[in-house]
Amino acid sequence: MRGFQILLQLPVSLLLLATSIRHVVAAPVADVELRQLTPDNFKSSVSNGVWLVENFSPYCGHCKAFMPTWKQLQEDVASVPDPGITLAQVNCVQYGDFCSEMKIAYYPMINLWKNGEFVETYEGSRELELLQVYIEKHAESSTPKVAPTSTEPAAVVAPTKAVEVLHVQTPRAGVNTAGTVLKLDPTNFKDVLAEGPTFIKFFAPWCGHCKKLAPDWVRLARHLQNRLTIAEVDCEEQKALCSEQGVTGFPMLVYYSNGATSEYTSSRKLDKLKEFTEKASIPAIKEIGVDELEENVKANPVVYLLIYSASDSSILNDVTQASSILLGSVPILTSSSPELHTRYSVSDPWVILAFKDHDSSAPTANYYNPNIDKAGLSRWLQANRISTSVELTVDTFQQVMNAPNKPLVVIVPVTKATEKDVSQKVRDIGLKWKAKQTNKGSREVVFAWMDAERWAKWMKTMYGIRASEEPTVVVSDHSNLVFWDVDASSQPIKLTSPSIFSALEGIDKGSIPSKSSRNFAERLGVYLNAKLTSMEGFIVNHLIFTLLVFLGLLYLFYRFLRKIMADEIDDMRNPKLRRLD
Repeated sequence: MRGFQILLQLPVSLLLLATSIRHVVAAPVADVELRQLTPDNFKSSVSNGVWLVENFSPYCGHCKAFMPTWKQLQEDVASVPDPGITLAQVNCVQYGDFCSEMKIAYYPMINLWKNGEFVETYEGSRELELLQVYIEKHAESSTPKVAPTSTEPAAVVAPTKAVEVLHVQTPRAGVNTAGTVLKLDPTNFKDVLAEGPTFIKFFAPWCGHCKKLAPDWVRLARHLQNRLTIAEVDCEEQKALCSEQGVTGFPMLVYYSNGATSEYTSSRKLDKLKEFTEKASIPAIKEIGVDELEENVKANPVVYLLIYSASDSSILNDVTQASSILLGSVPILTSSSPELHTRYSVSDPWVILAFKDHDSSAPTANYYNPNIDKAGLSRWLQANRISTSVELTVDTFQQVMNAPNKPLVVIVPVTKATEKDVSQKVRDIGLKWKAKQTNKGSREVVFAWMDAERWAKWMKTMYGIRASEEPTVVVSDHSNLVFWDVDASSQPIKLTSPSIFSALEGIDKGSIPSKSSRNFAERLGVYLNAKLTSMEGFIVNHLIFTLLVFLGLLYLFYRFLRKIMADEIDDMRNPKLRRLD
């Protein structure tokens, strides 16, 4: 009995998922009672709440095949105390006249009703998972969902905390109360973004990846009920809006917060989407004491520390807004402690320090601008958010290889057998390189390792790397699609500090020629594009000269054409001149 009570407390989405898995792998379950509607009770039944009604014939082959799915859906709904939807059937053989009156055109025909009004006919595939998502989307709990509100009076907030209220970027009360995906268009787009953080899916109905993502997007909205707005824009219907938002492909996922936008490019699996939104909704910055700094640096590969003057905390709001682009990926700590001012020799009114690789002894970079350039600060925060060494995965690839500061990336393939040893060597070499650098103007270098089995085809295509017992090392400039695989002495780069440092120093000096990651066709395309671009620039800068040359060529072509035509006319008039006999 207790187990059943626990089951009733689970979320609808979790129960639907669990039962769908059981439907596939478990033994058949006992039949559930299927609710039947008749002409006498139909109107009174569907007049209250949301109803999904299957109109069927017991002799219809499709209806028989669909029956197990319908029973499973009925069981799913019955197992929830307040499902927000009722499933029922109408036997159209028994009540033929009634079904004709209802304009039932085929069997099984599934209609959605709400408070006595016909809403729509379900036109999708009759697969269990798709119907579960459809039910989740349209279910409406009879218990009002009230967003959590504070009961504390405003007077409790001390005047000194007035600025701190602006640090936390949270949606207003009542956001996403229904737990459903919000459809956006030009009439509501800006208003929704003004209400608070919003995660938007830009899609096209014909896009296969969009269709695959759709069920999880609905589940994500249910998961973030009362916490975050999950929305979507149909780019077939709203082409101008999608163009205005810079949509370049489908599906394109963009997180909007506090006027900043950031495209989500990691895995589109539900658990990863949940993880991302949880991090993104964390308050932007956190005030710490001196003794908490070391603890936070040890716990995170990258940490930002804002040291400011207690007499002027206005910088806190500027940093909060500029850091929206990080979406919680890097913690930003703040402190006005005189001890930290002294420890890091801070003489300016404020400064942001970047600490990497769990080392708080000295920052790897710092930022200060007396004019507080928010755009520049955002770029700096993005450029320094990658640790010195990292594993390249689906989730980190875009962040590292397409980073705005365009770092050089030292790539080392690893196998399951070598991953532990090789990754540790990569970390050690990365730390040595960081300690060696005194020129802050040098190009940033990231040291990375990759799964040689999972990324085998990509590494072979891009860099000619094949899995081997001795790790192959390349240095990649992904922004220009070029790489280097030899050091300053023209020897293959080895997984040693001297060899890698020799290559990096030679690359910096320009003494080592690069190789292209593009194939022949791509290189040819780039070459032709460059020539056409150059030609376009010449034409724009020398328009009159180009026009005269064009007219001259056109005149020569005209004369040539007239000559040919004149010769043809002469041949037609004097055909004997062309005969040799």
